[in-house]
Amino acid sequence: MHCPHCHQPLNIYRNPVPTVDIIIEIGESIVLIKRKNPPHGWALPGGFVDYGESYETAAAREAEEETGITVTNLQQFRTYSDPDRDPRQHTASTVFIARSDTLPTAGDDAAEAALYTEATLPDLVFDHKKILTDYFTFKKT
Repeated sequence: MHCPHCHQPLNIYRNPVPTVDIIIEIGESIVLIKRKNPPHGWALPGGFVDYGESYETAAAREAEEETGITVTNLQQFRTYSDPDRDPRQHTASTVFIARSDTLPTAGDDAAEAALYTEATLPDLVFDHKKILTDYFTFKKT
């Protein structure tokens, strides 16, 4: 197979797809969204990194699109890359922590957006329970 523009051979690689997730802190709570699209359930705000976009920009964009929140103090937390973390395909998510004083409103792929604490977490999709377990452990140290 060749590129239709430059006619160079195309190499097809099956690589993990880059994604971001954002832990948005509001006071002592964090923001979760209820997903409109499969897999349905509660999740951290997040999504796919667009071509030509930095991971930081993607995280801020996804936070705004899904929760209506403009985040501040965006800091990289960890990357999660288990091939089974997303049932749709192999993704690698770089997770960020950010702050806000604005209450969330559902938007884009979110049916709902709400605040939760460690004690009130709902069932979560993907590997977001592991991410939040790591986050709450990190916050205690």
